[in-house]
Amino acid sequence: MELGIVENEFARVRLSIDNSGNGPRLRIEDLSSDRVGYLDALVLEALAWASPGLLRMLLDPSTERWNDLD
Repeated sequence: MELGIVENEFARVRLSIDNSGNGPRLRIEDLSSDRVGYLDALVLEALAWASPGLLRMLLDPSTERWNDLD
């Protein structure tokens, strides 16, 4: 079930609910690269509780996104 597209000047993602696993999970598709990730309820709850400092680390593109440029 598609929920919609969320976008700003830095990113554009399509959100939907995926029911093909052991339970429902959020499917996130990066529309610029076609990469897909899945977040279950436990991960979503952890994001709700995450500190701003932890989220800033996750948003740093050098952490994961630029690793394959070496």
